[in-house]
Amino acid sequence: MKVALLTDCYLPRLGGIEVQTHDLAAQLQARGHEVEVFTATSGALGERHGVVEVVDDVPVHRMALRLPWELPVNPLAPPEVRRRLRSGGFDVAHVHMGVVSPFATDLAGVALGLGLPTAVTWHCLMERSRPVFRLLGHARRWAEQGAALSAVSGVAAASVRTVVGDHEVRVFPNGIDPARWTPPDGGVRDHGGPVEVVASMRFAARKRPLAVLEVASRARALLPADHEMRLTIFGEGPERRRLEKFVATNAMGDWVHLPGRVTRDELRENYWRSHLYLTPARLEAFGIAALEARTAGLPVLARADTGVGDFVVDGVDGVLGADDNALVAGLVQLVTDDALRHRIAAHNASVAPEQSWPAVVDLAESEYRRAGAG
Repeated sequence: MKVALLTDCYLPRLGGIEVQTHDLAAQLQARGHEVEVFTATSGALGERHGVVEVVDDVPVHRMALRLPWELPVNPLAPPEVRRRLRSGGFDVAHVHMGVVSPFATDLAGVALGLGLPTAVTWHCLMERSRPVFRLLGHARRWAEQGAALSAVSGVAAASVRTVVGDHEVRVFPNGIDPARWTPPDGGVRDHGGPVEVVASMRFAARKRPLAVLEVASRARALLPADHEMRLTIFGEGPERRRLEKFVATNAMGDWVHLPGRVTRDELRENYWRSHLYLTPARLEAFGIAALEARTAGLPVLARADTGVGDFVVDGVDGVLGADDNALVAGLVQLVTDDALRHRIAAHNASVAPEQSWPAVVDLAESEYRRAGAG
């Protein structure tokens, strides 16, 4: 099967959609499919204006314009992408939608207009974009034209259903390679020092990095004198200055560290040296960083009303809370209850999540057949 992956954002940008679309392309090719990517993101050397760059053996059509802040937007792309899709012998198009995806939205219409079997996956919750989609009716029209609609988690799929009504929306999760993340030590880290709490995210307001500091600060104040913890938050972004100010104002510098962005391999090594993972995000459609931490053997502390609930069962893979107050209580519990933390860590290290790449590629092929490919 020849697959066109259509996405606003792609490498070298770093984020959930970018990394997952790249990994999906690699996994589909490993399964024997032919894959090409169409994106409004320029290349590492500024490739744009339709240049085809090969990234990890996958042709990437760089349909980017020269715009301020390298915005992945190109309203001029549809005619040229239509020509390339028509002449390229593609069997299916797979559109990847984020919170704001003007490029992917345009190309979904292009693919369906060509009669090309089309799957559309949302990687976000639609709280912010719901009014626009209801007003313009894009998603409902795609469903009526035969597109196979999906979202990366149960809560994300429910969000899409509020826009498309009775049309079917399936769950098509992000994928992970358990062999890459499973810890070599069985997940249980004996230690005589502080409990190491870790978080990883873009320092953007939507991810609530400041809430990580607030929850950790409140929890630390409640810990018994004989229990210590340290917090490390990996990431970078516009909220960094606010985080640094909060750390300084609250005299947290001796136990909180903000080392910046690291590679996935470095992140994995740090997970293997840590004891639990904290994410307070509310608008989390999936939570790939949390899935990586869970697969690395870390108990995950997260909100119950997010996509994290698709792979974290409360008391089994981690602790889920209804709000920040519950996260504070859960953090105190995980830091002070060694038996609970060790039991969850051992489970996560030995039981692979359902979202392994072979299972996700099976679902991708199923979605392509549902769209009419093959």
